[in-house]
Amino acid sequence: MDFNDTKTAFSMKSMTDLRNAQMLFTAIQNPGLVKVIKHLTNLALKINLPVAWIVKPTLYRQFVGGESLEQCAKTVDMLKEYNIKSVLDYSAEGGSAIEDVSRAFNETMRSIEYAKGKENIAYTVFKPTAMVIGSVLTKASKDISTLNEVERAELENFKSRVTQLCQRAYDNDVRILIDAEHYATQGIIDSVAEMVMRKFNNKRAIVFQTLQMYRKDRLEYLKYLYEDAKEYNYIPGIKFVRGAYMDEERALAAQLGYPDPIHPDKYSTDKCYDSGLKFVMERIESFELFSGTHNYQSNMLLADLIDAKGLRRDDQRVFFSQLYGMSDNISFTLASEGFNVCKYVPYAPVKEVLPYLLRRAEENTSMAGQTGRELELIRAEIARRGDRAHL
Repeated sequence: MDFNDTKTAFSMKSMTDLRNAQMLFTAIQNPGLVKVIKHLTNLALKINLPVAWIVKPTLYRQFVGGESLEQCAKTVDMLKEYNIKSVLDYSAEGGSAIEDVSRAFNETMRSIEYAKGKENIAYTVFKPTAMVIGSVLTKASKDISTLNEVERAELENFKSRVTQLCQRAYDNDVRILIDAEHYATQGIIDSVAEMVMRKFNNKRAIVFQTLQMYRKDRLEYLKYLYEDAKEYNYIPGIKFVRGAYMDEERALAAQLGYPDPIHPDKYSTDKCYDSGLKFVMERIESFELFSGTHNYQSNMLLADLIDAKGLRRDDQRVFFSQLYGMSDNISFTLASEGFNVCKYVPYAPVKEVLPYLLRRAEENTSMAGQTGRELELIRAEIARRGDRAHL
């Protein structure tokens, strides 16, 4: 496989799309510019200035599928043409008041209903902290005995909301991903994820638990889940990611006085991620796997493991995934080779999805290698099409 085959990578993109992406990733390479844009956008939101006119043709167009489930249909259908499925992710990031929680819960329920019977939508997903009021998860993860009566009731509400979402997914035969959160809140999320996997994953994996492999403890936790699944007779759904909160995690650890939970360097994180892939693939009869990474080596490793195991490349127990608007060279190449691939496709109204988009821009700024690769490939494809036009 050649992840540098730009003809395959950008087969869905017009020349206009490529030039817009080139401008966007060039801007994202400049940390100072990204900080200014973030500051101005937050200021505009605070004083209710319209921002859609500048965001929609830039960040939004690159990284978001639409404002609603229905608006994502065009993106989902286009990806399907290239053998790529979708994960529709409601990415509005509001507060944790009851109205915010209700909105996120109801929209996730809608996404599960929407995905029912649609083969081109591979999974649904939700963010656990969007399903709880206040900071209950942080307190419960640290010491559940410190919760007061109101907080205990809200923790039970959280468990109930998660169970209802997973029950609906089970009833509709739709797989559902539980996203990972900060270390400080993840403990109680782990417990709830185990509870719903035991309940709904008896015949196949409906519920998937996300493991951020930049954490030092996640490989051992994976082994724990394997033993837990044998004891309670269920199939763990495992979603691997490297992790999304590295700087924040280290700052929180220093602030709250607990040991840094993150691997010290990229090499250690990569090794942990790949060890997780090997552990699951060696026992694939007992797991289902969702590998969410933009890393060339990890994607190639998983492809090799699938072939070495003698599995069909479209074995429904194993999926590759990348974010919509990024690493199309990986997604489209794997899909063209017959592997199961899905894109994480965020959706939400422009104003509500802005925090997600600004975080995506900042993440790309800090991932200099990733952004540089995106730009290099985009420029190569623009040049290739230009050369072809002159033939």
